[in-house]
Amino acid sequence: MVNFRLEIFILCSFLVLVCGSSKQLQTLPFDEGYSQLFGHDNLMVLEDGKSVHLSLDERTGAGFVSQDLYLHGYFSASIKLPADYTAGVVVAFYMSNGDMFEKNHDEIDFEFLGNIRAKKWRIQTNIYGNGSTNVGREERYGLWFDPSEDFHQYSILWTESQIIFYVDNIPIREIKRTKAMGGDFPSKPMSLYATIWDGSSWATNGGKYKVNYKYAPYVAKFSDFILHGCAVDPIELSPKCDTTPNSASIPTSISPDQRRKMESFRKKYLQYSYCYDRTRYNVPLSECVIDPKEADRLRGFDPVTFGGVQRHHSKRHHQRQSRREDTSSE
Repeated sequence: MVNFRLEIFILCSFLVLVCGSSKQLQTLPFDEGYSQLFGHDNLMVLEDGKSVHLSLDERTGAGFVSQDLYLHGYFSASIKLPADYTAGVVVAFYMSNGDMFEKNHDEIDFEFLGNIRAKKWRIQTNIYGNGSTNVGREERYGLWFDPSEDFHQYSILWTESQIIFYVDNIPIREIKRTKAMGGDFPSKPMSLYATIWDGSSWATNGGKYKVNYKYAPYVAKFSDFILHGCAVDPIELSPKCDTTPNSASIPTSISPDQRRKMESFRKKYLQYSYCYDRTRYNVPLSECVIDPKEADRLRGFDPVTFGGVQRHHSKRHHQRQSRREDTSSE
């Protein structure tokens, strides 16, 4: 197993590079950082030891989990998603401690939602803190590429004060911790997971389109694993490192160039944000930073959800459902 104590000692100097290019961070062989979670032979480690295939068929999905718990850090993988008809298929790359804290778990999610033929995959991001699953903080996006044609990098930066989601080193979402969030901000040690599973009940148009196993197996491919975080003792739940003295080295903001790229991405590809959803929240949650231009664009996209106008007929295009407490049970 990789000497995590040594890696953690230099964690902060590594993290300082995150805002530039995570390609400078060391990648891990699968067996040195992860273990199989479920799925039997639906998880296949390739001969190079650095790549993994997760399959979904009529029998089961598959998943893996990090061998260590982490409290903050930078976590990344390159992922290639299944092609063709993928309605109802969910691929998740996320952090959770649901197996340890059943009623008050934390979570940081990348969810990839399949679609009917000729429609591209969509990405959903979300966070939960202290079991706050009744408060959805989902955002949903399109992409500027087809994620089933090649590998692309998906990354999470998690610090004491913020969470940033990246696609190919471009930040797509920033969540800054506010005092009013309280325990809703993830703050307990978590493991990193990857899964593929059947989300027919909700994932595509509110469950209108189901997984069609005629096209199975659905194969999600993973490589370029990066695990740079503060490893935590699973019994005592105490960190094996102390990042406090070097906290100034951990990124606390997005560079001006990155912010321009993030704003451009959101202008073109943001499809849903809880911060603007007037059917769910009359007043935006405390961490929401309202961008008037973003609000106007989403309101034009869906005046019912984002404008709070009266609903005259059933409209499910933007229906949102929280998924599950632990995809390992799928």
